[in-house]
Order: sequence, then structure tokens, then C-alpha cells
Amino acid sequence: MEHNQEKLKIFRENHKTQYLASVYDAEFRKLQEARELAASDPEMAELAQEEIRVLEKQLQDQFDEMDRIVEAAREEEEKPYGVMLEVRAGAGGDEAALFAEELANMYLAYAQSRGWQATLSHKSVASMGGYKEAAFEIRSPDVYEALRFETGVHRVQRVPITEKQGRIHTSTASVAILPLRKKPKVEINPSDIDMEFSRSGGAGGQNVNKVETAVRLVHRPTGIDVRCEANRSQQKNREQAMALLTAKLEALHEEEEARTHAETRSKQIGTGDRSEKIRTYNFPQNRITDHRIKESWHSIEATLSGELQPIIDALHAAEDALASPNSSN
Repeated sequence: MEHNQEKLKIFRENHKTQYLASVYDAEFRKLQEARELAASDPEMAELAQEEIRVLEKQLQDQFDEMDRIVEAAREEEEKPYGVMLEVRAGAGGDEAALFAEELANMYLAYAQSRGWQATLSHKSVASMGGYKEAAFEIRSPDVYEALRFETGVHRVQRVPITEKQGRIHTSTASVAILPLRKKPKVEINPSDIDMEFSRSGGAGGQNVNKVETAVRLVHRPTGIDVRCEANRSQQKNREQAMALLTAKLEALHEEEEARTHAETRSKQIGTGDRSEKIRTYNFPQNRITDHRIKESWHSIEATLSGELQPIIDALHAAEDALASPNSSN
């Protein structure tokens, strides 16, 4: 019986398995002694063989237990501890910006109802109000599982306040739910990042004094640009901006993987792409329609106030149905 030496090395170095690894090593030395006794002393061979069987069983159990501990720790590291919620105004000018802010407030109200911690990372306000774009960090081990189907383009149909003739306008805003992990799935080369500092709410520029706490990061290979100005500490803003950049790069990587393995989409609710139109909020008919599962709710006011659970439950039920062995897909 020989176990994987690379894994044993990991077990000896991991603080969660070091003690079990030391017990394993002591038992393994006993096993070697029993094998040597069985080979050198025929009279003791039968007794030694029984000890060998017992020790081999113990060693296998210890190895399996250490393997489970390390695997559980790895899964815990990869499990999102929260998300970056990003909203952006799309087509529709001022109305799109107002809608983007409404969507952000909807998710923040839902987060509050669940007891999740939410903090502003960055926002850019439109001239007539609303968000050109905004990003919020929401922390909870449950948040990604709940909101992971919200990524995509949301469409609103209503009569804007500024509309004099009562015509219905259609505007859009995009939502991205970006998981945050202790151990990112992508590696970022620091030399690929340009970093700028500015005063919060001001223009970008070089770091010339300590009051410039807002941080902007640009990942040159992809052109991804992130900002954070929520904290008074430049260091905290830099850490939060880096977390957002990492989350965006992970999302980009996962979108590319999904395109490469397009056949897996038959078991998904939608494509997961940020360009996919996923939902329409029709105010004149008080109707919200999710196009991926072709289901509607007549509860716009309540939903935008944060009562998202019925929609979230329906999306998860549809995913479970697709994943079922009896599914026709």
C-alpha cells in the first residue's frame, strides 16, 4: 500500500491536517516494521500479517480523512463569500439611468431583508439623476446562490415623467452579479495593471497627495476598468477595486469557457451572458416577465421594493427541473 506522496506532503504542511499527518507517519513506520518482521521471521509472519492488515486499514482511513479535510477547505475557499453587484444604464438616456438606480435599490432592499451587509464601491450619477453605473459589495455566503440568475439586461417599459404626450418608452439597464472568492480562479499579473488615484468624485490623475483616496485600476490586456471611492482609506479602496477587477476577470473567463462548451447550456437558465435580455418590467400592465422561464408576476411595485424572493424561487425551481434526470432536455 503506497499513498500519493504529493498529497501526503500537502497534508503535512496544511495546519488543518498536520496532526493527523504526524499520526499517519508514526503508523506507517509501524507498518514498515511489521513488514520487515514478516519477511525476516517466518515464525512471526502470521502474527505480523494480522498487524499489517490492521495498520493498512488505519492508514487508509487516516489518508481518506485528511483528503476530505483538505478538499472541504478548498471548496470553502472557492465558495463565494459575497458578490459585487454592478448596474449600468443602457439604451434610453436619462430614463435608463433612473431605471439602473431603481434596480440597484431593489437588490439593496432585498439584501437588507436577508440581513446581508452591502457597501457602495463606486457610482457615477447621471445629469438628471439615476446611475450611469454603480457597484456595490454585498457580503454573505448565501448571496451568490440567491442572485446568480440576475446577470443580464433588464428592460423597462413605462411613460417617463418628462414625456408630455403619454407615450411608453423602452429603456434598458444591465446587471452583473460577480462572485467574490477568498481564492480567485484567475491569476493577475501585477505588471498588467495601471493604477491611478484621485479625489473621491473627481477626475483621475496621478497620486500627488494623501487626500486622493479614490482608486482606478485598468487591466491593460482586457481593457477592464474599475473604480472604488467608497472608503476614506486609499488602501481599502485599492483592495476593494482589486476584488472587483478579479471578479470581472473571472466572469470574463467563465463566459469564454461557456462559449467553448456551449452544449452545457441546455441545462442552464439562460446563457449567463451580460448581454442577454432576461427580464421586462412593464409598468402600464404592472407585469414583470422573465423571458428565460417565460413566467410573469403582477407585482412591479413590491418587487422593486425588494420582494424578489418569488422570482428567485421560480428561477431555482426551473434550474432544478432542467437538471432533473427526467428532464426532456
